[in-house]
Amino acid sequence: MGEYIARRVASMVPVLLIASVISFGLLYVLPGDPAVAVLGDNAGNQETYQALRHDFGLDQPIYVQYGKWLGRLVHGNLGTSIRTNEPVTKILLRRLPISLYIGFAGLLIGVTIGLTAAVISALRPGSRLDVTASVFALGGIALPSFWEALILVYVFAVLLHWVPPSGYTSPFVNLPLSLKMLALPAIVLGTHSAAVIMRQGRSALLEVLGQDYIATARAKGLRERRVIVGHALKNALIPIVTIIGLQMGQLVSGAAITETVFAIPGVGRAAVDAIANRDYPLLQGSVLMLALAVMIANLITDLTYGYLDPRIRYR
Repeated sequence: MGEYIARRVASMVPVLLIASVISFGLLYVLPGDPAVAVLGDNAGNQETYQALRHDFGLDQPIYVQYGKWLGRLVHGNLGTSIRTNEPVTKILLRRLPISLYIGFAGLLIGVTIGLTAAVISALRPGSRLDVTASVFALGGIALPSFWEALILVYVFAVLLHWVPPSGYTSPFVNLPLSLKMLALPAIVLGTHSAAVIMRQGRSALLEVLGQDYIATARAKGLRERRVIVGHALKNALIPIVTIIGLQMGQLVSGAAITETVFAIPGVGRAAVDAIANRDYPLLQGSVLMLALAVMIANLITDLTYGYLDPRIRYR
């Protein structure tokens, strides 16, 4: 197991390198100039403009800029934000716990609702509950997250005044207020995950429930709960865990829209702000961190397979 994990961690390095090359190259294809974004109305002064580009290193060839950035990265230095003149590593480490807090809350909602709906639908295929759950799943997949967020804000914040419309408060500062602010973004993130998990879980459970060993377990007089939880659900979890693993990566990397709508200062919001401000170092660091989060989620998923199915061996 340890050797397998070490190999997987080592394989992340070239993937991150490729991601950094692609993100670094795309930045310089996009329109805009960090020096112009910083100077604003003073960008017309060519002397000041050229001096600032020189300070940022933007007057050098792109391969030279990438080489210097990669050299700093090896030493754990992601550079300095062009906009705030603050170390990128410090910014991202401050924002990462916020993204994880929101992301795991959304994942919890998605798994709870998705698995529950999947079990109910699989046990009663063709029933009204099954049709309702299927409609919910299709709606959850089709509904854009930003539109769902706006609807929830209008209903629960503007009309009912149950929760704040946006913002973030640490649970260590004010737990009740933090949970209120967490509710809407977590629901938005969890809706799509629940829909995908429900569809995959229903299909996997229906396939498992048709196996001979399920009929044998019922013939032995085992309680239905034990048959479903102990036999059917456990054997159907591998494809479900695959979907959950993919959702884990998407919740961290795809939360940029949700964080922007709800004004949550997470990593996704940092990437959006970096694009708007042409803050290249912050955007490169954000992309690298999001790519790493997806790969870690995939590694956790692969390790979970061995727990669910003892026949799986890691070599």
